Amino acid sequence: MPVKTPSCLQCGKCCFVDLTAYAQQSDYDRWKAQDRQDILNVIEHRHLVWSGDRLISAETGNAPRECPFLFSDEGKWKCSIYETRPQVCREYEPGSSELCPQFNIKRRRGK
Repeated sequence: MPVKTPSCLQCGKCCFVDLTAYAQQSDYDRWKAQDRQDILNVIEHRHLVWSGDRLISAETGNAPRECPFLFSDEGKWKCSIYETRPQVCREYEPGSSELCPQFNIKRRRGK
């Protein structure tokens, strides 16, 4: 019997990783075709570089703490670019990683 994917809690935990670092060329191409300079400018001006196993700001040396497109709305975390979010975000399923509070729930249902 297939395991049902839990509904998103909008807790933001999966977005407290800078998933724009995992944006693919197809995402950039889509944003360029959509003339989404707002997205491209945010990413470009962050000046992030890989340092070992994490991204850091080339300017400050600090690691980003969350996706720059994440915002809070009445206690729920939402994506300001949801309709054109990166492919990695489109493919993410609630409960599929240890970042998600529903991770163990999905594992128990799968057993």
